[in-house]
Amino acid sequence: MSTFGSKRLVVGAHYGLRDWLAQRVTAVLMALFTIAVLARFLMPGELGYDHWSAVFAPHWMKVLTFVAIVALAYHAWVGVRDVWMDYVKPVGIRLALQVFSIVWLLGCAGWAIQVLWRL
Repeated sequence: MSTFGSKRLVVGAHYGLRDWLAQRVTAVLMALFTIAVLARFLMPGELGYDHWSAVFAPHWMKVLTFVAIVALAYHAWVGVRDVWMDYVKPVGIRLALQVFSIVWLLGCAGWAIQVLWRL
């Protein structure tokens, strides 16, 4: 069986374009969030806990931060998953690393959201 031409048998997860686009979209979201946070911090006032708390007090900023946290977690997942898929060949070890990565990223995102909504 030939592996070249129009009848090429493709195996794998078929992520390709979707994940490439997800990486770009999440990167743009994180860049916009960074610009918004920098703009809020560059406003006049002393940089202390009160100023920091005031930056994240408005509801729109909490929602924007939530979106940035989710984007960061997904961005990290796509990158880490690709590293595991490309460089870890034993399926059992790769699956264990992927599960650990998912649990770790969900834990970090959950903790960040918990901190955010306590402000």
